[in-house]
Amino acid sequence: MGGWRDMSAEVRRRGRAERGSAPGRRPGVLALPRRCPAASPQALEDHYSPSRWSPRLDRDAIIDAHLAVTAAGTERARASGQTLLHVPYGDGDREKLDIYFPTEPSEAFPALVYIHGGYWQCLSKDDSGFAAPPLVSQGVAVVAVGYDIAPKGHMDTMVLQVRRSLAFLVQHYPRIRGIYLCGHSAGAHLAAMVLSTDWTEFQVVPDIKGAVLVSGLYDLEPILHTYVNDALSMSREEAQRNSPMRLVTPAVPPACEVLVAVAQHDSPEFRRQSQEYSQVSTRWWQDHGQVSTSQPQEYSQALRAAGWSVSVLDLAGVDHFDVIERLSEDSYVLTQVILNMISRA
Repeated sequence: MGGWRDMSAEVRRRGRAERGSAPGRRPGVLALPRRCPAASPQALEDHYSPSRWSPRLDRDAIIDAHLAVTAAGTERARASGQTLLHVPYGDGDREKLDIYFPTEPSEAFPALVYIHGGYWQCLSKDDSGFAAPPLVSQGVAVVAVGYDIAPKGHMDTMVLQVRRSLAFLVQHYPRIRGIYLCGHSAGAHLAAMVLSTDWTEFQVVPDIKGAVLVSGLYDLEPILHTYVNDALSMSREEAQRNSPMRLVTPAVPPACEVLVAVAQHDSPEFRRQSQEYSQVSTRWWQDHGQVSTSQPQEYSQALRAAGWSVSVLDLAGVDHFDVIERLSEDSYVLTQVILNMISRA
Protein backbone atom coordinates (compact mmCIF):
# COMPACT_ATOMS: atom_id res chain seq x y z
CA MET A 1 0.00 0.00 0.00
CA GLY A 2 1.56 3.27 -1.10
CA GLY A 3 1.30 6.30 1.09
CA TRP A 4 2.53 5.10 4.50
CA ARG A 5 4.51 2.00 3.59
CA ASP A 6 7.64 2.00 1.47
CA MET A 7 6.58 1.77 -2.15
CA SER A 8 7.97 -0.80 -4.56
CA ALA A 9 11.24 -0.19 -6.40
CA GLU A 10 9.34 -0.50 -9.68
CA VAL A 11 7.85 2.97 -9.31
CA ARG A 12 11.01 4.68 -8.06
CA ARG A 13 12.90 7.37 -9.93
CA ARG A 14 10.09 8.33 -12.29
CA GLY A 15 10.71 11.39 -14.42
CA ARG A 16 9.83 14.60 -12.61
CA ALA A 17 7.97 16.72 -15.17
CA GLU A 18 8.30 20.47 -14.79
CA ARG A 19 4.90 22.15 -14.48
CA GLY A 20 3.84 25.78 -14.49
CA SER A 21 2.70 27.92 -11.58
CA ALA A 22 -0.36 26.73 -9.72
CA PRO A 23 -3.71 28.51 -10.08
CA GLY A 24 -5.39 29.90 -7.01
CA ARG A 25 -2.18 31.14 -5.35
CA ARG A 26 -2.82 34.32 -3.39
CA PRO A 27 -0.51 37.14 -4.60
CA GLY A 28 1.98 38.83 -2.34
CA VAL A 29 3.05 35.74 -0.41
CA LEU A 30 6.22 35.75 1.66
CA ALA A 31 8.67 33.01 0.71
CA LEU A 32 10.53 31.58 3.67
CA PRO A 33 13.87 29.77 3.58
CA ARG A 34 13.83 25.99 3.59
CA ARG A 35 14.39 24.65 7.10
CA CYS A 36 15.18 20.97 6.94
CA PRO A 37 17.85 19.45 9.16
CA ALA A 38 20.58 17.51 7.40
CA ALA A 39 19.90 13.79 7.39
CA SER A 40 21.05 10.67 5.60
CA PRO A 41 18.76 9.29 2.87
CA GLN A 42 17.79 6.35 5.08
CA ALA A 43 17.07 8.64 8.02
CA LEU A 44 14.78 10.74 5.84
CA GLU A 45 12.97 7.60 4.67
CA ASP A 46 12.44 6.56 8.28
CA HIS A 47 11.38 9.98 9.52
CA TYR A 48 8.81 10.35 6.75
CA SER A 49 7.36 6.86 7.30
CA PRO A 50 4.69 7.40 10.00
CA SER A 51 3.94 3.69 10.38
CA ARG A 52 7.47 3.07 11.73
CA TRP A 53 6.82 5.17 14.83
CA SER A 54 3.68 3.66 16.32
CA PRO A 55 4.22 1.65 19.53
CA ARG A 56 0.92 -0.19 19.05
CA LEU A 57 1.54 -2.39 16.00
CA ASP A 58 4.15 -3.08 13.35
CA ARG A 59 4.21 -0.87 10.28
CA ASP A 60 2.07 -3.10 8.06
CA ALA A 61 -0.46 -4.00 10.74
CA ILE A 62 -0.95 -0.38 11.80
CA ILE A 63 -1.93 0.61 8.26
CA ASP A 64 -4.29 -2.34 7.85
CA ALA A 65 -5.89 -1.46 11.18
CA HIS A 66 -6.27 2.18 10.15
CA LEU A 67 -7.97 1.28 6.89
CA ALA A 68 -10.33 -1.08 8.71
CA VAL A 69 -11.22 1.46 11.43
CA THR A 70 -11.91 4.36 9.06
CA ALA A 71 -13.92 2.20 6.64
CA ALA A 72 -16.05 0.67 9.40
CA GLY A 73 -16.60 4.06 11.04
CA THR A 74 -17.68 5.58 7.75
CA GLU A 75 -20.11 2.72 7.11
CA ARG A 76 -21.69 3.28 10.52
CA ALA A 77 -21.96 7.03 9.94
CA ARG A 78 -23.65 6.53 6.59
CA ALA A 79 -26.11 4.03 8.03
CA SER A 80 -27.10 6.11 11.02
CA GLY A 81 -27.35 9.64 9.66
CA GLN A 82 -28.92 11.86 7.04
CA THR A 83 -26.50 11.98 4.12
CA LEU A 84 -26.09 13.17 0.58
CA LEU A 85 -23.37 11.04 -1.01
CA HIS A 86 -21.23 11.38 -4.15
CA VAL A 87 -22.20 14.99 -4.85
CA PRO A 88 -20.14 16.12 -7.88
CA TYR A 89 -18.27 19.42 -7.59
CA GLY A 90 -16.50 18.80 -10.92
CA ASP A 91 -16.33 16.38 -13.82
CA GLY A 92 -13.59 14.08 -12.50
CA ASP A 93 -14.34 10.64 -11.09
CA ARG A 94 -13.07 11.62 -7.64
CA GLU A 95 -14.37 15.18 -7.69
CA LYS A 96 -17.22 14.40 -5.35
CA LEU A 97 -18.38 15.25 -1.83
CA ASP A 98 -20.14 13.25 0.87
CA ILE A 99 -22.31 15.44 3.08
CA TYR A 100 -23.43 14.36 6.55
CA PHE A 101 -26.19 16.66 7.76
CA PRO A 102 -26.86 17.62 11.39
CA THR A 103 -29.25 15.34 13.21
CA GLU A 104 -31.52 18.31 13.96
CA PRO A 105 -30.49 20.96 11.44
CA SER A 106 -31.38 24.58 12.07
CA GLU A 107 -32.03 27.19 9.41
CA ALA A 108 -28.27 27.75 9.21
CA PHE A 109 -25.51 25.51 10.50
CA PRO A 110 -21.70 25.26 10.49
CA ALA A 111 -19.83 22.65 8.47
CA LEU A 112 -16.60 20.80 9.11
CA VAL A 113 -14.91 20.01 5.79
CA TYR A 114 -12.74 16.92 6.18
CA ILE A 115 -9.80 16.30 3.81
CA HIS A 116 -8.41 12.78 4.01
CA GLY A 117 -4.76 11.76 4.24
CA GLY A 118 -2.92 8.83 2.67
CA TYR A 119 0.27 10.61 1.53
CA TRP A 120 -1.65 12.01 -1.46
CA GLN A 121 -1.80 8.49 -2.98
CA CYS A 122 -4.36 6.37 -1.15
CA LEU A 123 -7.64 6.57 0.82
CA SER A 124 -10.71 8.48 -0.38
CA LYS A 125 -13.83 10.28 0.81
CA ASP A 126 -15.38 6.82 1.18
CA ASP A 127 -13.11 6.29 4.21
CA SER A 128 -13.72 9.76 5.61
CA GLY A 129 -17.11 9.80 7.33
CA PHE A 130 -16.03 8.17 10.59
CA ALA A 131 -15.77 11.52 12.40
CA ALA A 132 -19.31 12.60 11.54
CA PRO A 133 -21.48 11.14 14.38
CA PRO A 134 -20.17 13.25 17.31
CA LEU A 135 -20.40 16.41 15.21
CA VAL A 136 -23.76 15.97 13.48
CA SER A 137 -25.32 15.23 16.88
CA GLN A 138 -24.21 18.71 17.94
CA GLY A 139 -25.62 20.52 14.91
CA VAL A 140 -22.50 20.51 12.73
CA ALA A 141 -22.53 19.20 9.16
CA VAL A 142 -19.54 17.16 8.00
CA VAL A 143 -18.37 17.26 4.38
CA ALA A 144 -15.83 14.68 3.15
CA VAL A 145 -13.87 15.82 0.10
CA GLY A 146 -12.72 13.55 -2.71
CA TYR A 147 -9.75 14.44 -4.92
CA ASP A 148 -7.48 12.76 -7.46
CA ILE A 149 -4.67 10.87 -5.75
CA ALA A 150 -1.28 10.07 -7.28
CA PRO A 151 -0.14 8.91 -9.71
CA LYS A 152 -3.18 10.24 -11.63
CA GLY A 153 -3.36 13.39 -9.56
CA HIS A 154 -0.46 15.82 -9.42
CA MET A 155 0.07 18.08 -6.41
CA ASP A 156 -1.07 21.22 -8.23
CA THR A 157 -4.23 19.36 -9.29
CA MET A 158 -5.06 18.16 -5.78
CA VAL A 159 -4.66 21.62 -4.30
CA LEU A 160 -6.87 23.14 -6.99
CA GLN A 161 -9.53 20.44 -6.55
CA VAL A 162 -9.83 21.05 -2.81
CA ARG A 163 -10.11 24.79 -3.41
CA ARG A 164 -12.81 24.21 -6.03
CA SER A 165 -14.72 21.93 -3.66
CA LEU A 166 -14.93 24.77 -1.13
CA ALA A 167 -16.16 27.22 -3.76
CA PHE A 168 -18.80 24.71 -4.87
CA LEU A 169 -19.97 24.16 -1.31
CA VAL A 170 -20.46 27.88 -0.72
CA GLN A 171 -22.29 28.40 -4.01
CA HIS A 172 -24.69 25.45 -3.68
CA TYR A 173 -25.35 25.19 0.07
CA PRO A 174 -26.22 28.67 1.37
CA ARG A 175 -27.52 27.25 4.66
CA ILE A 176 -23.95 26.51 5.68
CA ARG A 177 -22.76 29.42 7.83
CA GLY A 178 -19.16 29.07 8.82
CA ILE A 179 -16.70 26.53 7.41
CA TYR A 180 -14.11 24.70 9.53
CA LEU A 181 -11.38 22.85 7.69
CA CYS A 182 -10.04 19.60 9.11
CA GLY A 183 -7.28 17.66 7.39
CA HIS A 184 -5.17 14.70 8.45
CA SER A 185 -1.62 14.03 7.24
CA ALA A 186 -1.64 14.88 3.50
CA GLY A 187 -5.09 16.33 4.09
CA ALA A 188 -3.66 18.74 6.66
CA HIS A 189 -1.23 19.94 3.99
CA LEU A 190 -4.10 20.47 1.53
CA ALA A 191 -6.15 22.30 4.16
CA ALA A 192 -3.18 24.56 4.89
CA MET A 193 -2.89 25.30 1.17
CA VAL A 194 -6.55 26.37 1.16
CA LEU A 195 -5.60 29.08 3.64
CA SER A 196 -3.25 30.63 1.04
CA THR A 197 -5.90 30.76 -1.69
CA ASP A 198 -6.62 33.82 -3.83
CA TRP A 199 -10.39 33.43 -3.89
CA THR A 200 -10.92 36.19 -6.47
CA GLU A 201 -10.19 33.57 -9.14
CA PHE A 202 -13.16 31.54 -7.87
CA GLN A 203 -15.58 34.50 -7.65
CA VAL A 204 -16.50 33.51 -4.11
CA VAL A 205 -14.93 33.82 -0.66
CA PRO A 206 -15.73 30.92 1.70
CA ASP A 207 -16.45 31.95 5.27
CA ILE A 208 -13.61 29.93 6.80
CA LYS A 209 -13.83 30.35 10.55
CA GLY A 210 -11.17 27.83 11.56
CA ALA A 211 -8.78 25.11 10.47
CA VAL A 212 -7.69 21.98 12.35
CA LEU A 213 -4.51 20.56 10.83
CA VAL A 214 -3.72 17.10 12.22
CA SER A 215 -0.28 15.47 11.85
CA GLY A 216 0.47 17.26 8.62
CA LEU A 217 3.43 18.20 6.45
CA TYR A 218 3.92 21.86 5.57
CA ASP A 219 7.29 21.78 3.75
CA LEU A 220 7.38 19.30 0.86
CA GLU A 221 11.02 19.66 -0.15
CA PRO A 222 12.37 17.06 2.33
CA ILE A 223 10.22 14.31 0.78
CA LEU A 224 11.49 14.87 -2.77
CA HIS A 225 14.16 12.18 -2.42
CA THR A 226 12.12 9.70 -0.38
CA TYR A 227 9.78 6.89 -1.42
CA VAL A 228 6.86 9.31 -0.97
CA ASN A 229 7.75 11.11 -4.18
CA ASP A 230 7.88 7.96 -6.32
CA ALA A 231 4.18 8.23 -7.14
CA LEU A 232 3.94 12.02 -6.80
CA SER A 233 6.82 12.78 -9.18
CA MET A 234 7.15 16.31 -7.84
CA SER A 235 9.83 18.65 -9.09
CA ARG A 236 11.53 20.98 -6.64
CA GLU A 237 9.57 23.93 -8.05
CA GLU A 238 6.28 22.08 -7.57
CA ALA A 239 7.19 21.18 -4.00
CA GLN A 240 8.14 24.76 -3.21
CA ARG A 241 4.98 26.36 -4.59
CA ASN A 242 2.86 23.82 -2.69
CA SER A 243 4.60 24.17 0.69
CA PRO A 244 2.49 26.11 3.21
CA MET A 245 5.68 26.74 5.20
CA ARG A 246 6.73 29.06 2.38
CA LEU A 247 3.40 30.85 2.03
CA VAL A 248 2.46 33.55 4.50
CA THR A 249 -0.54 35.60 3.47
CA PRO A 250 -2.94 37.98 5.22
CA ALA A 251 -5.58 36.06 7.15
CA VAL A 252 -8.99 36.04 5.43
CA PRO A 253 -11.07 36.52 7.45
CA PRO A 254 -8.97 37.92 10.30
CA ALA A 255 -10.95 35.88 12.83
CA CYS A 256 -9.88 32.55 11.32
CA GLU A 257 -8.36 30.31 13.99
CA VAL A 258 -5.76 27.68 13.11
CA LEU A 259 -5.08 24.68 15.34
CA VAL A 260 -2.09 22.49 14.49
CA ALA A 261 -2.46 19.09 16.19
CA VAL A 262 0.36 16.55 16.43
CA ALA A 263 0.58 13.09 17.98
CA GLN A 264 3.05 12.13 20.68
CA HIS A 265 4.09 9.16 18.52
CA ASP A 266 4.34 11.00 15.24
CA SER A 267 7.82 10.83 13.70
CA PRO A 268 10.38 13.50 14.68
CA GLU A 269 10.03 15.17 11.28
CA PHE A 270 6.23 15.34 11.45
CA ARG A 271 6.55 16.80 14.94
CA ARG A 272 9.21 19.31 13.84
CA GLN A 273 7.13 20.52 10.92
CA SER A 274 4.04 20.90 13.09
CA GLN A 275 5.99 22.90 15.65
CA GLU A 276 7.42 25.21 13.02
CA TYR A 277 3.99 25.70 11.44
CA SER A 278 2.62 27.33 14.57
CA GLN A 279 2.63 30.40 16.74
CA VAL A 280 2.11 29.16 20.26
CA SER A 281 2.99 25.58 21.14
CA THR A 282 0.54 24.11 23.61
CA ARG A 283 1.07 20.65 25.06
CA TRP A 284 -2.19 19.15 26.24
CA TRP A 285 -1.63 15.92 28.14
CA GLN A 286 -4.86 13.93 28.04
CA ASP A 287 -4.08 11.93 31.15
CA HIS A 288 -3.51 14.81 33.60
CA GLY A 289 -4.39 17.98 31.74
CA GLN A 290 -1.07 19.84 31.90
CA VAL A 291 -0.59 22.77 29.56
CA SER A 292 2.69 24.49 28.69
CA THR A 293 3.82 26.96 26.04
CA SER A 294 6.98 27.49 24.01
CA GLN A 295 8.45 30.49 22.19
CA PRO A 296 7.19 31.36 18.68
CA GLN A 297 9.26 30.25 15.68
CA GLU A 298 10.25 32.44 12.71
CA TYR A 299 7.36 31.19 10.58
CA SER A 300 4.82 31.63 13.35
CA GLN A 301 5.92 35.21 13.89
CA ALA A 302 5.17 35.86 10.23
CA LEU A 303 1.77 34.20 10.63
CA ARG A 304 0.96 36.42 13.60
CA ALA A 305 2.04 39.51 11.69
CA ALA A 306 -0.32 38.43 8.90
CA GLY A 307 -3.25 38.20 11.30
CA TRP A 308 -3.50 34.49 11.98
CA SER A 309 -4.36 33.05 15.37
CA VAL A 310 -2.33 29.82 15.52
CA SER A 311 -1.74 27.26 18.28
CA VAL A 312 -0.44 23.70 18.58
CA LEU A 313 -2.12 20.84 20.39
CA ASP A 314 0.31 18.04 21.26
CA LEU A 315 -1.77 14.94 21.99
CA ALA A 316 -0.29 12.34 24.32
CA GLY A 317 -0.72 8.59 23.97
CA VAL A 318 -1.65 8.54 20.27
CA ASP A 319 0.20 7.89 17.01
CA HIS A 320 -0.16 9.17 13.46
CA PHE A 321 -3.22 7.01 12.89
CA ASP A 322 -5.37 6.89 16.01
CA VAL A 323 -4.84 10.64 16.49
CA ILE A 324 -7.49 11.03 13.77
CA GLU A 325 -9.40 7.73 14.16
CA ARG A 326 -10.55 8.77 17.63
CA LEU A 327 -12.54 11.70 16.22
CA SER A 328 -15.35 9.14 16.14
CA GLU A 329 -15.44 9.38 19.97
CA ASP A 330 -17.58 12.04 21.65
CA SER A 331 -15.22 12.29 24.63
CA TYR A 332 -11.95 12.46 22.66
CA VAL A 333 -10.06 15.65 23.47
CA LEU A 334 -9.67 16.69 19.81
CA THR A 335 -13.39 16.19 19.19
CA GLN A 336 -14.12 18.47 22.13
CA VAL A 337 -11.58 21.05 20.99
CA ILE A 338 -13.22 21.19 17.55
CA LEU A 339 -16.69 21.59 19.06
CA ASN A 340 -15.39 24.31 21.37
CA MET A 341 -13.79 26.13 18.41
CA ILE A 342 -17.10 26.07 16.56
CA SER A 343 -19.12 27.18 19.59
CA ARG A 344 -16.84 30.22 20.10
CA ALA A 345 -17.44 31.58 16.60
